Amino acid sequence: MSDAVSREANRRPRLTVLSGPSGVGKSTVVAHLRKVHPEVWLSVSATTRKPRPGERHGVQYFFVDDEEFDKLVANGELLEWAEFAGNRYGTPRRAVLDRLEAGEPVLLEIDLQGARLVRTSMPEAQLVFLAPPGWDELVRRLTGRGTEAPEVIERRLEVAKTELASESEFDTTLVNTSVEDVSRELLALVRVD
Repeated sequence: MSDAVSREANRRPRLTVLSGPSGVGKSTVVAHLRKVHPEVWLSVSATTRKPRPGERHGVQYFFVDDEEFDKLVANGELLEWAEFAGNRYGTPRRAVLDRLEAGEPVLLEIDLQGARLVRTSMPEAQLVFLAPPGWDELVRRLTGRGTEAPEVIERRLEVAKTELASESEFDTTLVNTSVEDVSRELLALVRVD
């Protein structure tokens, strides 16, 4: 078997997990990446959170009630799940595994707790930490959204401090100073060489 054939046979699809503190711009980066490269498959999470203005079921999230979410957990249908700011979020397992089995790289955009659970269940996953340029910028982004109550923002900022301290648990860190630049860097990581 030639080296090229051997490399191709051993090449496996890559699961890339993008995580970072709330407000760092994960959704913005992923949206830009997918606009420019729609072939990148992004897993859509299930959540008990109510939709924000402009969000659609099955696009940004699968919006489910608590009873539906309980069934997903009980049936082992989630690769990972976590509670954050009073809502639950989880990654449907079957869709991820189907894409990986089809040889496609998969991108997950999830929180720190979810990233840790993926690392445990799929140690070969590549974990990418998206960091803000600085704390003040993160505060500005979170408060500038205007979509959440002050007590929710305060909780998110407290959680963000813990999340920022976890950066060393990740394989790679990207600093979100420019959506275009960080999207290009993420694309290079998602693609299988």
